[in-house]
Amino acid sequence: MNTKIWKVDKYVDNLESNPQVVDAAHFLRENEVVALPTETVYGLGGNAESDEAVAKIFAAKGRPVDNPLIIHIAEKQQLKGFVTEISAKAEVLMDKFWPGPLTIIFKKKAGVLSEKATAGLATVAVRMPDHPVALALLKKCGLPIAAPSANSSGKPSPTKAEHVIDDLAGKIAAVLDGGPTGVGVESTVIDCTEEIPVILRPGGVTKEALEAVIGEVSVDLALTEAGAKPKAPGMKYRHYAPNAPLFMVSGTREFLQHLVEEKQREGLRVGVLTTEELESFYQADYVLACGRRAELETVAAALYETLRRFNRLDVDIIFSEMFPHTGVGDAIMNRLQKAAGNKSITE
Repeated sequence: MNTKIWKVDKYVDNLESNPQVVDAAHFLRENEVVALPTETVYGLGGNAESDEAVAKIFAAKGRPVDNPLIIHIAEKQQLKGFVTEISAKAEVLMDKFWPGPLTIIFKKKAGVLSEKATAGLATVAVRMPDHPVALALLKKCGLPIAAPSANSSGKPSPTKAEHVIDDLAGKIAAVLDGGPTGVGVESTVIDCTEEIPVILRPGGVTKEALEAVIGEVSVDLALTEAGAKPKAPGMKYRHYAPNAPLFMVSGTREFLQHLVEEKQREGLRVGVLTTEELESFYQADYVLACGRRAELETVAAALYETLRRFNRLDVDIIFSEMFPHTGVGDAIMNRLQKAAGNKSITE
């Protein structure tokens, strides 16, 4: 398959009439899959009402079929077509955070969306992306679009069109290149089908921000307790992993440096994932700064790009610093734990 690559300036007016957006919308209506930029990561979009389109998404990614997809919409009224009820708390969250990096789980109507898209569950996860190109495409095609991250399953998510092309060129119909994404980690997923909403995946909207508008929010036990069964099927899989083994290190910077030297004596080429504040401290084969610890939003924005940079280096093992579980730090640590397969070393 020849993958078309279209560059789209997200700052121009009338994006819905942009020729590349028009062509991409046509592809989606023809049940082809198209990679599109969002404010979080690039998504791999396909018609959520079509088994054919959804099957192409799973095939291109190599994604497990029991891992449901998030449905993207451009207008809230689209929800009425495929969900059975919208709770008062969900209404508040949509008013506050849509468009934006928040995915809300609703009870679905039967017989509308592809069962493949929802993995046969009685619920559906939905969000409205905060990116002008994505919104223009969604409006132009007029469809609910299933769109997981546009990468090979298990690998770091794509925050640039180049990442999508590296993973999926020849496997999908087209890529809409709208430039680098902003948030850098996927959306927060919250289940609003229960009386007390439950966070199933931390992301761009923090627990603190959610509780500020709807009160008490709980967290899926699988996010905090080892061995607990996750409510979200996709959370049981390893994600975001670089090619080399990654270990999270809990301890002083001197302890991490000791680990580096120990592995170098074994003849291994060692990488360190740190931040700008400590980039000059570590002496390793490769030291990559991932944003600034004082501003965790910059770490989130740079995380997947940093993991992909390690893939381009001749590295045998990677040690990563830990980050505080505050604000977007929850999302950063969740992604690092998945990338490391929960492997950690404590001083």
